[in-house]
Amino acid sequence: MLGTPTLCPKINITSDSFIQIFVSVVGVIGSLGYYPQAWRIFKNKSAHDVSLSTYAIFAFVTTTWLLYGFYENSWVIISSFALGVAGSWLVTILTLYYRRQKGL
Repeated sequence: MLGTPTLCPKINITSDSFIQIFVSVVGVIGSLGYYPQAWRIFKNKSAHDVSLSTYAIFAFVTTTWLLYGFYENSWVIISSFALGVAGSWLVTILTLYYRRQKGL
């Protein structure tokens, strides 16, 4: 073989690098999904319709994956889950806070 195949020879991005970058970007975009829910809770000062158990599970899972990313020293996993950890915990904490404020 003549070398590693590249998608763009001028900047030398290998297919593995492209996949890692793509997966990282998709992970970050997916992690942004927690923030509209957090904003809605904050704006309405209510978490009445939020499933606390669902977001607690999300918080546990994203935190576990982030820790695993650090263990494996994988920037793909770390970058994909860092925002998700913050977002899932934010929704969980806001839900607990506003439910206590309302006495639920």
